[in-house]
Amino acid sequence: MKLISVNVGGPHPIPGEDDTTGIVKEPASAPVFVGELGLEGDTIIHTDVHGGPHQAVYLYPQADLDFWSAMLDRTIAPGTFGENLTIDGLESDDLCFGDRLKFAEVELEITAPREPCKTFGRIMGDDAFPGRFRIEGRMGAYARVISKGHVAAGESFVHIPFDGPRIPVAILLRPVDPALLPALLQTPLHPKARARLTR
Repeated sequence: MKLISVNVGGPHPIPGEDDTTGIVKEPASAPVFVGELGLEGDTIIHTDVHGGPHQAVYLYPQADLDFWSAMLDRTIAPGTFGENLTIDGLESDDLCFGDRLKFAEVELEITAPREPCKTFGRIMGDDAFPGRFRIEGRMGAYARVISKGHVAAGESFVHIPFDGPRIPVAILLRPVDPALLPALLQTPLHPKARARLTR
């Protein structure tokens, strides 16, 4: 398994709005430090809903980028969906709560799916795109940082499955079967999701 690209970005205007977003990322040409709150040099705007220690890094599989490239009939390059790390060797369905990805220095733990917003649609030039993204379920995943350090494109990583109930993160994008709640609550969920499910 391989890290295809490490992506960071600064503030970027949102088309048609008087606001900025941090979703626009570009591949970094040098190793990037990953701390508790994410990648050094990366911008997170609207921190009430984005970022924080439990969704510090956004991962997206190359296989899913390839799916969208074919679906949209255009190349979807690393960073297009706002992901920090573009990874090869896994798909979104392989990413379960509590799974870990161990790089040379950095270790991450999967906590939540990406929930597409209207800003994502504006950046993609299609206000309906977030709905399509959700329906396909190829969401990538957010992760918390277990071990800090540098990451660089081209390095290998190991996927360490969670040793408890293995539940794909995309399950939170639709109504959850109550029978799954006990298993879900055994996983290291994002605290907001845990609070909602507990209620």
